[in-house]
Amino acid sequence: MKRAPLVLSFAAISLVALKLPGAGFWGPILMLGGLVFLHEGGHFLAAKWMGMPVEVFSLGFGPRLLGFKWRETDVRLSALPLGGYVKLAGFNPEEPGAEDPYGFLQQPFGKRMLFYGGGILANLATTLVLFALVGIHQARITKVQETWTVVEVLKGGSAEQGGLKVGDELRGIGELNFPGAEWEAAVAYIQARPGQPVPFRLTRDGKALELPLVPRAEGGKGRLGFMPLPVPTPLEFRPFQAGDLLTGGRYAVETSGRLTAQVFGFLKRLVTFQARSAEVAGPIGILRQGSRAAEHGWETFLFMCGAISLQLAILNALPIPALDGGHMALLIFEKVRRKELTVDLKERILTGGFVLLASLMVLVIFLDLMKLRK
Repeated sequence: MKRAPLVLSFAAISLVALKLPGAGFWGPILMLGGLVFLHEGGHFLAAKWMGMPVEVFSLGFGPRLLGFKWRETDVRLSALPLGGYVKLAGFNPEEPGAEDPYGFLQQPFGKRMLFYGGGILANLATTLVLFALVGIHQARITKVQETWTVVEVLKGGSAEQGGLKVGDELRGIGELNFPGAEWEAAVAYIQARPGQPVPFRLTRDGKALELPLVPRAEGGKGRLGFMPLPVPTPLEFRPFQAGDLLTGGRYAVETSGRLTAQVFGFLKRLVTFQARSAEVAGPIGILRQGSRAAEHGWETFLFMCGAISLQLAILNALPIPALDGGHMALLIFEKVRRKELTVDLKERILTGGFVLLASLMVLVIFLDLMKLRK
């Protein structure tokens, strides 16, 4: 009976996996697990630097599925894979009134800030390292070739019914050849042939393949229901040079800055109710995006991991109670006020934050599930 939660959790994950397009499912699972591990590892290392014993290091929430004991720490995998946590021995920051036998609350302001910010710093460092690796890789490319690669296939469309899949590289459509032909010419070619078989020549998993796809007539024009993008494929690389490290570092900083501006732009649209539901992605949506990224190679996948790690850092830094940023905001407020808030008030603030976060998580998972049906 103790294995029942593990079996049920694995079954639930497997059901979600069946909905994910193409290959690359376990890669995104490891991506999310790895980023959560690094985030919580930041808290863990900060606690150890403070000399605080850690009782639990958990990936996921809820009932313990499996794990092992490392010194005084129970390293575990829990049933709900929606994050993770580090629990100090004898103290829980979410319960301000709990006993504090090892003196966390007596630690200096700076050390407590470091503990709450440890996960954020770990995610930022991860982002910079991953983006630097991508930048170094790009700096070594001396020759590329752009190929039109399928990035989306509409469910129930003619392209899906004909066997087209995400990740397929287009080599030709009818009399048109890629590379060489303009995509506008391919669109016109398909639209001019509603109800007629159109031969698609493509490469899938390194093998040549031909599919006869029949455009569906809509408004007198042929429509297949797929979207390609020009993906640059590196053909030649030069040897690594020491200067590539500087190039990679510059790329990491510039890309992080650009993506940070985009995240805050999205948050602004979100709080002003201008964001579209299609822009919001929860755990299932991230797995889908990660799956597609994994199909395009390790460079795209590492970039995706770095982008998500950056988003985790930014979101956890927001001054929302129950998040790391919320704890840090309370500490700063008490520092400026020179007086601690009452235990009762802290508990109310943290409980309210937890309810807000739980409600948002339910909403984004619901939106993810609705997108799976499309």
